[in-house]
Amino acid sequence: MVLHDERQEVVEACQYLSDNGLVVGTAGNVSIRVDDRVVISPSGVNYQGMTAADVVVVSMDGTSLDGGLKPSSELPLHLAIYRGTTHSTVVHTHSPASTALSTVVEVVPASHYYTALFGGSVRVAPYARFGTDELAQNVVDALVDRTAALMSNHGAVLAGSQLSKVLEQVPYLEYICDVQLRAGSYGSTVKVLGDEEIQRVLAGLIGYGQESAR
Repeated sequence: MVLHDERQEVVEACQYLSDNGLVVGTAGNVSIRVDDRVVISPSGVNYQGMTAADVVVVSMDGTSLDGGLKPSSELPLHLAIYRGTTHSTVVHTHSPASTALSTVVEVVPASHYYTALFGGSVRVAPYARFGTDELAQNVVDALVDRTAALMSNHGAVLAGSQLSKVLEQVPYLEYICDVQLRAGSYGSTVKVLGDEEIQRVLAGLIGYGQESAR
């Protein structure tokens, strides 16, 4: 099977999103770019029953190379991100807090220092119908100098160089969105961290943590 390991990674990522309430039903999608090929989750397949053989491999122009199922309807989004950025993996979620917040703000401010994980305040891409080139371009624009964006009235997109690392950031994005929702419900001005502080936090987060003893 072509790119079996990457296809299995996509399966496990989709199951992780489903198990943790970060997608609803078969919504959301995951992909990995390998040179000029893209491994992407199929459209409308139950995550718990998904296998590596269900995952589709396409070229950078969207031509199917391997796999008998249709790729995710958001294939244009994934391809546009790969063409317009240096990212090599994309995760799209429909998690509750990020989706809810996408309906009420134009940008998620740095109300928590975890915002530094995504390069700064998280932009909300203007609404466009799912699966369209317009939506894809809106998200690419929102991802400039960022690794995450919300999609207005839709969900969230995260991107990076390694799928496991991007998946680790999904709960952090959901957390800062939840914090902003709760803080905003008070009707008072939400305290926001400045760009300089976010950069200092980012510097402090580099290399944070330690390897477990073996």
